[in-house]
Amino acid sequence: MTPELTALTLAALLQVVQYGLFAVPANLQLGTGYTMSARDRAPSKQLSERAARLQRALDNHFEGLILFGIACTVITLSGQSSPFTAACAFTYLGARGLYIPAYAFGWRPGRSLIWAVGFVATVLMLLAALA
Repeated sequence: MTPELTALTLAALLQVVQYGLFAVPANLQLGTGYTMSARDRAPSKQLSERAARLQRALDNHFEGLILFGIACTVITLSGQSSPFTAACAFTYLGARGLYIPAYAFGWRPGRSLIWAVGFVATVLMLLAALA
């Protein structure tokens, strides 16, 4: 497996961990009656600020994984894995790991800067595939 695919696999596992970090407090705060329902109505209670941030961080990682997954796939299938693309892939992974506490604890402007590092790393991988 290429380093990029290893980083992608680890990013997916990080997403699983992140889901748990959000789901546990959400279930405790909203109750399983709501979280196990079809959610046709808005919840009767609001999530705490931190749980809501964890939900937004989770959603953001789903969005980031799309581009990152494309970058890893293109690099791997085109046989262009290099130390540079591997470094970019693990930079993305590290940024995503730091993004969770940055979002949960409201680090400003740290959260946005950490997000930008991961995004730039992904864009650099895509550009490397075209070189």
